[in-house]
Amino acid sequence: METMMRRYCRLLDFLMVVALAAMVVLVFGNVVLRYVFNSGITVSEEVSRWLFVWLTFLGAVVAMKEHGHLGVDMLVSRLPDGAKKVCVVVGQGLMLWVCWLLFSGSWEQVKINRDVAAPVTGLSVGLFYFVGVVFAVSAAVFLLWDLWRVLSGQLTGDALVMVKESEETAEFDALQARLAEEDRIAALGRQPNDAPR
Repeated sequence: METMMRRYCRLLDFLMVVALAAMVVLVFGNVVLRYVFNSGITVSEEVSRWLFVWLTFLGAVVAMKEHGHLGVDMLVSRLPDGAKKVCVVVGQGLMLWVCWLLFSGSWEQVKINRDVAAPVTGLSVGLFYFVGVVFAVSAAVFLLWDLWRVLSGQLTGDALVMVKESEETAEFDALQARLAEEDRIAALGRQPNDAPR
């Protein structure tokens, strides 16, 4: 299962690269054509906007798999393993409920807008809303996998903290740990007669 999820995330990474490259070509090409040749790419704005939305949601799926979303672990990281498991199960349950809400809402929008044509490209507007369905299903699979690993006892200790603090917080904690270690080493090296008076 882990291998399939990794391959799926690699596919999403590839699709994000293609979407980003297409956005750069469309937007930059449109700017050059407008200012140099006084023409433009008609579909540039609409397609770029759609690609940006898809890129954002697909990136959120990959971040969900890698536990890359920011969160606050101030309380959970200090709890014993049993309490951490309870927090993870409650958190995963709430996120699965949000995935269901996003899925049902996006699916309704897909059905409503299936026959609505986009103003420039003429594509179905339902494709725009379908990204919510893709995100909800993908995120739910990753959440259920993590939930299974927690309930089956495969995750323990720090692995139960499934969020990342900001980089600044991580750097600050690392600096504090290093300073504490230096103080400990300095205290061990100090002789009793070297104590300050």
